[in-house]
Formats: sequence, C-alpha cells, structure tokens
Amino acid sequence: MTTVNEFKGVNAAVLTPLTDDLIPDDALMAEYSKWLLGNGCDGLAILGTTGEANSFSLKERIRIIESLVEAGVPAHTLMPGTSSCALTDAVELTRAAVDAGVGGVLMLPPFYYKNPSDDGLYRFFSEVIQRVGDASLQIYLYHFPQMSATPISYDLIGRLVTAYPGTVVGMKDSSGDLDNMLGAVERFPGFRVLSGAEDCFLPLVQAGGTGCITACSNVSSQLAQDVYQAHLNGTDAGAMNDQLCEIRRVIQQYPLSMALKHLIARHSGDDGWLNVRPPFVPFDEGRLAKLYGEFDAIGYDLPVAA
Repeated sequence: MTTVNEFKGVNAAVLTPLTDDLIPDDALMAEYSKWLLGNGCDGLAILGTTGEANSFSLKERIRIIESLVEAGVPAHTLMPGTSSCALTDAVELTRAAVDAGVGGVLMLPPFYYKNPSDDGLYRFFSEVIQRVGDASLQIYLYHFPQMSATPISYDLIGRLVTAYPGTVVGMKDSSGDLDNMLGAVERFPGFRVLSGAEDCFLPLVQAGGTGCITACSNVSSQLAQDVYQAHLNGTDAGAMNDQLCEIRRVIQQYPLSMALKHLIARHSGDDGWLNVRPPFVPFDEGRLAKLYGEFDAIGYDLPVAA
C-alpha cells in the first residue's frame, strides 16, 4: 500500500550501480540508497536521467523498484521514473511502482515524436492515470526540455491539476530556468515544485518552492540538507550554498552519471561503480585527474558510510 510522501527538501536523483555484466546490482543499490537516506536525503528519485533509466528494459526497471523495497528501503521515500514513449509500458511500470508502495512517481512526457501538442500530452498523462486506476498514485511531472525536447507548459500543468487534483501533485524542473519554477509556484498554489539543480534550490524554497531533486545530491546531499535546514530556521546559508553551487558547477562540466560514479567509486573504494551501459564510457586518466582536482579544490568531504 502506498504511503503518500510530499517529497520536500533534499532528494537525490539516484545513480544505478551495475555488475561487471552490466546488470543492475540490487544489493549495492539498496546499500547505497540507505547511505543516502542516512546522509541528508529526504527522498530518492530512482530511475531518472542520472540513474540511466532509459538504458534499462521495463522488466529491469520493475525489478529495481521491487528489490529496493524487498531490501528494506522505505517505499514511501522512493520516486521512480515511470514514463515511456510507449503508453502501455508507462502504465505497466507506473502500476508496478504504485503496487510496490512508492511515495510518488516522476514522469517525463513521451519524448520521441517532437513538437507534440498539449492536447496530445494531456491525453498521454490522462490515459496513464485512468489505466492505472489507483487513487494513491502521485505524479510529479518532469520538465527537462534540454533532454526531452518536449517542454511541459503551464497550460498543460493547469489542465492536469484541474482534472486530477489529487494525482498530479508536483514537478521536477530541470530546465535551469528559475523564472519558470517561480512562475509555477505562483500560478499553482500547493503544487510541489522541485529544482533539478543546486543553483536554483535555495531561491526556489525561499519563494515557496518545495525542494530539489538533483544529480549532485549523490555526493552533496548532507550539504544540501544543511542549506535547507538553514532556510527553515531562518539562518544564513550563504557560504554553504556557495559551496553547494560550486559542486554543481564543477560536476556539470562532465557527463553527470559518469562523473558521479567515479566520485562514489573513489569514496567507497568499490570500482564496481565504474560500470555503465553504453553509450557511456569511463573517463580516461586525464579527464579523471581533472575531475578529481577540481572537486577536491572545493574542500568538501563526503560523509563516511552510514
């Protein structure tokens, strides 16, 4: 049974570890997810862009969700990405996530056919909601036009929130456009807007936004939580937020998933983290040295294992 989770504060866009055979490593992912929850994360957005979701089959993605819950990761902390360009796959994956008890799901629009109308996008989300047919379903729209080339407009949000007020409850905005996030906060009271990048996180929550879902929270979740707590307590987060944004500035120069996997591999001593499915490849020595040098110059130390 799903436990509703309002997904606020700091949420990591979680990496997906793989075995040497490039199969999702269930045990390591469960261990890592618990580490994130013990070191600053309020929630875990699994199977998103950073988690290489579109490199996995439907069967694999369902297994990842179920294996985390079976391993004792609290289901209500999970927000899996469940969209697909195929409506039936999106329905099956979303239904499996709800059946596993997750707190919410993150849904890209169907992105292969370019320039779809809002009518077409509305029809897609509406069909998923109706076919899943579960009142506990909580959908967070995923606005990432740089990757999907399919933006989610205010008009579409308004139509979905009006038609499905207890189901379409929020949005992850990875556009990097703070004005777009602030506009959603202003236009849709109660709609949970989460930033996909650290540089928008603090100004968004100061304006009434809900929090963040970021790739860099794989390495900076505790620092992000410190920034969030400073905001809640009305204290100055300036220096901490500057460091948080600097971590983002460094890492976003590289393919995010691979850069973060290298950093986690170094921190954990487990080279299994370097396994990625094509088209990703591990960094060469020169690029890796540059990443480590720039990251270390920030002066931030990752927490030890929980």
